[in-house]
Amino acid sequence: MQSSPYGLETLWTQGDFVTKGVAFLLIAMSVASWYVIVTKALQLWRYGRAGKAAGHQFWDTTSVNEGLATLGKDNPFADIAHAGVVAMRHHNAHKGHLHDQLSVSDWVTLSLRQAIDEAAGKLQTGMAVLASVGSSAPFVGLFGTVWGIYHALVSIGTAGQASIDKVAGPVGEALIMTALGLAVAIPATFGYNALVRGNKTITAKLNKFGFDLHALFVTGARAEQTEGAKLVAVAK
Repeated sequence: MQSSPYGLETLWTQGDFVTKGVAFLLIAMSVASWYVIVTKALQLWRYGRAGKAAGHQFWDTTSVNEGLATLGKDNPFADIAHAGVVAMRHHNAHKGHLHDQLSVSDWVTLSLRQAIDEAAGKLQTGMAVLASVGSSAPFVGLFGTVWGIYHALVSIGTAGQASIDKVAGPVGEALIMTALGLAVAIPATFGYNALVRGNKTITAKLNKFGFDLHALFVTGARAEQTEGAKLVAVAK
């Protein structure tokens, strides 16, 4: 079977260093974006499982230490719970220090907020790569398109006539570059939007879990239980 004289193989074998450089750049951008998409998707899946444990199994235990065991390791929910435990121990063990000017509630709030902010920062890791690829890949492909059209014009000027055999190759090269740019940008854009939604969901769960932990450390009961007790007291 004879290969097409205007396909990707011809583009690579007959293209100059600019064409090959643009192709290399687009391939590198595609690999980087797919790596971020796959790794971040797996990360969100793991964090989603940890979020379910933080919403149910953690509160079914009889102590905080048992609850920490249900959260596993290497996830932000476990980090936040651990930060709250460390904050309580530190505040209770270092009486007479400057932080005694803060109440236990304020001290735990600061510790939990810092842990949540760190977790939110980790969630954003790699998102800049997707944003950059999604916004710049079409223009990189467009540069290859312009370069291909330039070759077509040079071929026309050299031949003195605009015959199909003189312009088909450069124009095909230009169209291929346009398609490559879009093929790189579209998955990066969709992946970015999907991961942003996933990050927002995890961040909301982190804030909810942090709020419940704050109530647990300060009042000895989960926030929902505390609010329920208040409603019962008002009803009486």
